[in-house]
Amino acid sequence: MPRKKPFSNKQKKKQLQVKRERKRGDTGSGPSSRNASVERGGERQSDTSDSETTDIRRINQQPFGRDGRHDPNRFRLHFEKESKEEVIRRKKLAMETVLKPASDKELEVNINEIYPSEKGLGFPRRPSWTYEMSRESLMRKEEKSFRDYLEELHSRNPPGSLSHFEHNLETWRQLWRVLEMSDVILVIVDIRHPVLQFPPDLYRYITADLHKQMILVLNKADLCPPPLVIAWKHYMTSQFPHLEIVCFTSHPGQSYNTVLQKKRMRKKADWSRPGGLIDIFKACQEITAGKVDLSSWEQKIHRDAVAERLDGESHEDGAESVLVEHQTDSTLEMSNQELYKDGVLTLGCIGFPNVGKSSVINSLVGRKVVSVSRTPGHTKYFQTYYLTPTVKMCDCPGLVFPSCVNKQLQILAGIYPVAQLQEPYTSVGYLCERIPYLSVLKLKHPSLQEKGSQQERHGTTEPSWTAWEVCEAWAERRGYKTAKAARNDVYRAANSLVRLAIDGRLCLCLTPPGYSCLKEHWENHPDLPDIMALQGRAAEEEGSAEREDEEDGESSSEPEEERDRDADDDEDGDDEDEGFEHQGQNVKKPSGFTINMYNVLREKDCE
Repeated sequence: MPRKKPFSNKQKKKQLQVKRERKRGDTGSGPSSRNASVERGGERQSDTSDSETTDIRRINQQPFGRDGRHDPNRFRLHFEKESKEEVIRRKKLAMETVLKPASDKELEVNINEIYPSEKGLGFPRRPSWTYEMSRESLMRKEEKSFRDYLEELHSRNPPGSLSHFEHNLETWRQLWRVLEMSDVILVIVDIRHPVLQFPPDLYRYITADLHKQMILVLNKADLCPPPLVIAWKHYMTSQFPHLEIVCFTSHPGQSYNTVLQKKRMRKKADWSRPGGLIDIFKACQEITAGKVDLSSWEQKIHRDAVAERLDGESHEDGAESVLVEHQTDSTLEMSNQELYKDGVLTLGCIGFPNVGKSSVINSLVGRKVVSVSRTPGHTKYFQTYYLTPTVKMCDCPGLVFPSCVNKQLQILAGIYPVAQLQEPYTSVGYLCERIPYLSVLKLKHPSLQEKGSQQERHGTTEPSWTAWEVCEAWAERRGYKTAKAARNDVYRAANSLVRLAIDGRLCLCLTPPGYSCLKEHWENHPDLPDIMALQGRAAEEEGSAEREDEEDGESSSEPEEERDRDADDDEDGDDEDEGFEHQGQNVKKPSGFTINMYNVLREKDCE
């Protein structure tokens, strides 16, 4: 008989991994998970992440660590699975539907259309509890309440009518704990589409039921034209009068060079110079009204700002240490709801995935304490950070609330991991109908590529485009090819375009109702200089568009391989730098010349 080949080190490691997972049980849950019922002395609990009528897709599977003490998949995203027929139907639609430019009116979004009151689009509440209840009985009660919530939600809304939303009870539990422990809630949204990420039911629950104050942080303000920032701020104030609103950006004055390039700073990110930090402090100061001594926080903000001006770079190495608490299950069971306990202000940070929540926390702390990533569901557990002895922050994993928003728009907003999209083509079509994609991407129609330049010489009319053809032309331009047949890799090209939209290099900015009619009013608003200062822009930068167009053309002539490396850098990894290089660092410009951040993004068109 032939001798068996000895196992390689890789095979041995794989066998050990399988053995560890078998010891944990078939569900793949570690001892810290709610499914590890043996250690809790109870019978196996039901998986409340699924409802009986819904098929769930679990996203972002993570390998277990060697110690096996923590379950890395406990807070992974759980979304409703789409049928294979629906995916095929949308793919066919992307191949056949001719793209037509959307009007300015179609960019206007009303929050009541995203969260209609008659649909019952609330979020699951934590059931009532007492200190006499055991941990197991409380968890069973929460599981039953969550199942009832899902069943009612699906009974009132037919299949396919709702957007992607979180079906993982463990993640909702983190929200409950943060809301109970916090004195002031920071809800962080992306300024490009804030109404998608601000559920009115959450506002009503915090202000009316919990009687707590709420601050809306309009993050990534540097990606939006200043008049539109002001318009969104006024719209949200009109809809929610008791809401404090603050504009914020972690990277004022920094932008991508072109759509094709993403030049990152190779030094540590600078978290000490965000725009809007002092506004968050002033909002908290007004809310607390002297009940908490915030002088240490104010001193910290000024100290960080002075250190930045003196050093000209991040002072993270010499910064004060930051106390970080990883909350365990036992500390989260029965949360104390006393406001400003022990004279400490507790800020709770919540938001959808990819709104820049981790970047805001890093900016508030003044140094990197949370890794940031464009991958939804990156924050895996509940943490507490002490900014000063009297101010602490609670961070919650990103949560997707149920809504009626278009799923293609949801994907462009970054709530779904791009690498795991089954059908990205319709999202590309939705994007291209709302931005000047031909002038930005400089694409050549696939039919012209096949037939050569004969049609161009005869002066034929411009061919029509479909979403599939846009992806095919982008794959041709970028050199994306399949491994075996060397055909254009249309799927990779579609994913690339979606990532460009999420990152802000293809600027899709939604507008509030009536913006197109009142555009001139917002462009002459008295608050415009303040927003431009927060963004790190100068008034004279509008005249720099022509020079920037020339630079854009020059960058397009770079070698294809070099541009591929820049644009596809860290496709799904941690964007731990989260800072971008100033154009002025490598290119000499005349005095008084400033950078037009919206050259490639086409500011006027995005409005």
